[in-house]
Amino acid sequence: MKFLKKFLKWFVIVIAALVALLYIFDYGYILKGVRVVYFTGHNTAFIDDYPYFENDTIKKGTSTDPWPLHEAYNTVEETEKLSKVNKDWGTIAYVIIKNDSIWFENYYDNFDKNSKTNSFSMAKSITTSLLGKAIMDGYIKSLDQPISDFYPEYAYTKTTVGDLASMASGLKWVEDYTGPFSITARANYDSNLAQTMLNQKMVKTPGKEFEYLSGNTQLLGMIIQKATGKPLATYLSESFWQPMGATDDALWQLDDKEHRLAKAFCCISSNARDFARFGKLYKDHGKWNGKQLLDSAFVAKSITPRFKESPQYGYGWWMKDIGNKHFFMMRGHLGQYVIVEPDDNVIIVRLGHRKSPDQGVGQFTDDISIYIEEAYKMLNK
Repeated sequence: MKFLKKFLKWFVIVIAALVALLYIFDYGYILKGVRVVYFTGHNTAFIDDYPYFENDTIKKGTSTDPWPLHEAYNTVEETEKLSKVNKDWGTIAYVIIKNDSIWFENYYDNFDKNSKTNSFSMAKSITTSLLGKAIMDGYIKSLDQPISDFYPEYAYTKTTVGDLASMASGLKWVEDYTGPFSITARANYDSNLAQTMLNQKMVKTPGKEFEYLSGNTQLLGMIIQKATGKPLATYLSESFWQPMGATDDALWQLDDKEHRLAKAFCCISSNARDFARFGKLYKDHGKWNGKQLLDSAFVAKSITPRFKESPQYGYGWWMKDIGNKHFFMMRGHLGQYVIVEPDDNVIIVRLGHRKSPDQGVGQFTDDISIYIEEAYKMLNK
C-alpha cells in the first residue's frame, strides 16, 4: 500500500510536469486534442465532433428549397459491393442525385437525412466559393490581388488570393493529420488561429506548382472575412445557404469563444442533402433557380486544373477522370465527398467514418472510384 501511494504521488507529479511543459512551450492545444479525441474513445478526428468546439451558425432562410424525389426514388437496391464497402468503411450517408432529383439515398449507423456531420476539407471548396462571391461583390479585386493588401505581414511575397485558392502559395506548412506537434493539429485545436497563421512564412516562389496545404485555405478565409467585414458563417449564409434554400442551419467550427475565427480549412457541420447543393451550383455554372449566385467564369476556372502537371486540382475543387467520364468533387478527411458528373447530371454524396488507405497527400483513394462505379451500376440497372 505504501508503495502504491508513493507511485501515485510521483505519477501525479510527472503528469503535472508534462502538462506544465506543454503550456510553457506553447503546445497546450495538444491537451485539447487529447480531451476531444482520445477521451471520447476515438483515435483521430471524427465526423460528429462539433459539440466539443465553439461554433458559429450558418443560418437557413425563411424559404427553403427541398430536393424533389425522383420518380424512381429508391427503387434500386445497393449493389453487393457498395453494401459491403459502406459497412466496412463506416458510411453514414450515401445519396445519388439524378437530374436534380434524389434518385437514391440511404443512411446508416443511426444517422439520418438531418444529421450534422463534419465536412472536414470539403469546406475548402465552400471557402473558395466565398472567394468567388467576394470578387463578384467587389470586396476583392480579382484572383490576382496580393495577399499583402490584406495582411502587410506578407509584403515580402507576391502570393495572391488565387495562389491560396489553387494551393500554390509557397507557404511553409506540413500537412500531417496524425502528428500531435504538426501545424495542422495546432490549427485544428489551438485558440487564436489568426496568430498561428500569421506566424507561418512563405518560403517558395508562389504560383508555380500545386502543393496541398490546409494553411492556404485558412489564410484565404481570414482574407475573405477581413475584406467583407463579416464572419464567414454570416457571409456563407447570405451568399449561398439562404439563396440555395438549404433546409437546415449548419455550423462552422471556431477557434475559441474569444477570437471566434472560423476554421476555413475544414469543419462545416451539415447533412448530405445540403452539402449536395454546392455540387448542383457548380454543375449549373453558378446559377440556382435561374439566379446567378456565382460568376460562371469563376466556376469554370475552379473546376479546371491550374497546372498541367497537377490535373487533379483547380481552385478549391478536385478533378478525376474515370473512363470517358470527367468528375469534379469536394473532398474531406475520412471520406466526405460530393462528386459531380455534369454531362450525366449526376451528383453522388458519401459521408462516413473511414475511407480506404491513403495514397499520400493530394492523391485519390480507391474508395472514390468504387463509390462512383457502383452508383453507375445502380443507375444503369
